[in-house]
Amino acid sequence: MVVSDSVSVFAEGTYEEQIQELVNYIVRSQPEEERAASILPFQKALKTDESQKPIDQDDKRRKKILSMVLTELAALKGFGDGTDKEIEGFFNLIYSHLLTLYPENSTESKQHLETILKAVSSAPSEQNFVKYRVLSNLFNALPRTSPLRLSVYQTLLDIATSNDELDFLQLSRADVEYWLEECEVAQEEKSGFLKSIADAYAKFDQVTISYTYSLSYLQSLPSSSAEGRKAAINVITTALRLPSVLDFDALFRLDAVVACKDDELFSLLRVFLSGGLTEFEAWEASHPQVLAKHNLERAQLEHKIKLLTLASLGFKNVGQDLPYSKIAEAIQVDISEIEKWVIDVIRAGLLWGKLSQTKQTLQIIRSTARTFERDQWEALEKRLLAWKSGLNNVLEVVADARRQGVHASAQSAAVTV
Repeated sequence: MVVSDSVSVFAEGTYEEQIQELVNYIVRSQPEEERAASILPFQKALKTDESQKPIDQDDKRRKKILSMVLTELAALKGFGDGTDKEIEGFFNLIYSHLLTLYPENSTESKQHLETILKAVSSAPSEQNFVKYRVLSNLFNALPRTSPLRLSVYQTLLDIATSNDELDFLQLSRADVEYWLEECEVAQEEKSGFLKSIADAYAKFDQVTISYTYSLSYLQSLPSSSAEGRKAAINVITTALRLPSVLDFDALFRLDAVVACKDDELFSLLRVFLSGGLTEFEAWEASHPQVLAKHNLERAQLEHKIKLLTLASLGFKNVGQDLPYSKIAEAIQVDISEIEKWVIDVIRAGLLWGKLSQTKQTLQIIRSTARTFERDQWEALEKRLLAWKSGLNNVLEVVADARRQGVHASAQSAAVTV
């Protein structure tokens, strides 16, 4: 989320003075001989005769004048002739009048917002910095529940995407989900926005970030819908493809993913949840065309399933020395390659341990469980019971040492007397 402190240049003065400042800024880029003609309609609109209410009490006239300002803004090329601060202040004052005069859900406010967003978008790319400032100010000025917020941020995203400046937005998935939850717009619009973020990151090969937003998009869709199924298959494929995605248990908590249980990829996903290299090879043999169909590379999948197989083997042997030969058998590699694979699985954060080249063993310190089902709970129970028994033995040794110490002290005291 872009954070911007609003800077207002035209904040002081009466209503008439503020409008005059806005108009003067707009006509600044016009030839001098044309400026008077452009200013004249505003002078007439601001003039109050005896039959009219004062302009600051006449919402109808003020709305008309704001529409006139926005019409001139639409005809302005770019941001006109002004510094960044003047441009920012110009728009901040327009926002002030817009939010004062119109309810946020009114048709007029939406129409005027579209005019503003088009004007900002059409400015040259050299002024992107002030574009982001102007739109961020508008986003922050709108009420948190305003449906207009989504249109503003969509424009921000479009500008950043077209200029390869996504990082400038400082997008946070948590922030996006939070304000979308507050924003009073249809669920379809929220889903569409999340998809546009995922697509934007994918466009620039930031696939890992795109994947996280794809998860949010998937969760925003009805699990039984055609869009939900399509998004779920895309998430499954991306999760299998990405080297950094090693937690598949989380996917099985998504209704839309579970709803795809009849799809051929779902059975492969289950292999990566709890199976090993043997199960992967068996799946591949029974589904010979599926990997190519979904643009999945076998070598990448094999590497990932070997890491997960090694992690599962480690989880079953925490606190023990695991022979190289047993590791080699599980992941089907030569013993000479074991240390490389152990280093890889440690780097992936799946396992922690110490290699012993002399003993040809891996001491498992701790390991990540790929899923927590009955087998994992039973293994954990056995481990806790073993630790409890070990601690009881330690306590008995300590207690015995204390008793012997007390007895020795008593004998020493008796000899001294």
